[in-house]
Amino acid sequence: MYIELKEDGVTGSARIGRVTFSHSGRSVYYRSRRLQKLKGGFKANYFDAETGQEYWISGCKEKGGDRLYSGTIDIDDDVREEYWVTIRKCQKRNTNRKSEDRGNTTTSS
Repeated sequence: MYIELKEDGVTGSARIGRVTFSHSGRSVYYRSRRLQKLKGGFKANYFDAETGQEYWISGCKEKGGDRLYSGTIDIDDDVREEYWVTIRKCQKRNTNRKSEDRGNTTTSS
């Protein structure tokens, strides 16, 4: 999953990592953090149940573009190969620990 800590309310550190979901689907667990669904958040959809910090969590996109704004995305060691081969569809094993993302851009015609 794509996980971005909204440090300034809009952007922050981002990473690709493996999460687990609660039975109810209202919580996501990542690295011993319990992230709960946030209702009515601004550019955030989860919050840390212990610290209150806000996060954006979503599935990874095949073509990248996971960040709303450009920046670097760290990739956890345990999901790196799966991310590059299965999600991004790279034929050759990619060992990059980071992914540069130019942000989520759209064009209108």
